[in-house]
Amino acid sequence: MPEYQENSIIDTIDRLAENFYRLSLRAPLIASAARPGQFVMVSCAPFLDPLLRRPFSIHRCNGSDTLQLLIRVVGRGTELLARCRPGQSLSLIGPLGRGFNPPPPASSVCLVGGGIGIAPLLFWAERLKTPRRCTVLLGSRTGKELTQLAAEFSQLGCRVETATDDGSLGHRGLVTDLLAAHLPTAAKTYACGPMPMMAAVAQTCRDAKVACEVSLEAHMACGLGACLGCTVHGDGGRYLHVCKNGPVVNAEEVAWQR
Repeated sequence: MPEYQENSIIDTIDRLAENFYRLSLRAPLIASAARPGQFVMVSCAPFLDPLLRRPFSIHRCNGSDTLQLLIRVVGRGTELLARCRPGQSLSLIGPLGRGFNPPPPASSVCLVGGGIGIAPLLFWAERLKTPRRCTVLLGSRTGKELTQLAAEFSQLGCRVETATDDGSLGHRGLVTDLLAAHLPTAAKTYACGPMPMMAAVAQTCRDAKVACEVSLEAHMACGLGACLGCTVHGDGGRYLHVCKNGPVVNAEEVAWQR
């Protein structure tokens, strides 16, 4: 699949909640080739501090010239990105990795996202073909982090349920608490979020005999398979490199219990 290094131009940057930002970038080469579940490596500043690029799931893409990234500020690199302004240029490499695989035709699916792991699922929900019932389960610390995103999934015709740590929106507790009730009618589940969340989703789907794909998250230095820094334990004692074998893999390929 094609990969490009492209100097993108920031169109807009919107603050969705405390420490959550969405960047819209003009990057025609990457946008035209991107698939849901893939990611880009982003240079956070025009200078060499920080030196390494940061990986971000492609959050949305119009398939023509614009893509969006959902960013949570957690360190120096993401803080620099949050301070960017329209008109600035950011160097991107992408689209990288393997994306989501389609479910059976006209089947019902369930998307499960936790925190910043919600990012690739909106792109996927937009691309899923109808007629299809799509249930989206979203979890985060507070309702403020979910309000805008939940509304956008709803606008696509998805059934949306939420879970928050503080009970400020939807179910008080874990998003995985909501999953089992939807699996009797789901042909496939897609999940992205913290590893403990995805492990719970994988186990619940295994018990219900429902196919499951997960989008793995890992620290990366290159995103191209050279540094081997994004290794996770796979089934049968092997290793998976998130940037090349993933980030999307079948849940059964991951050794969740170590």
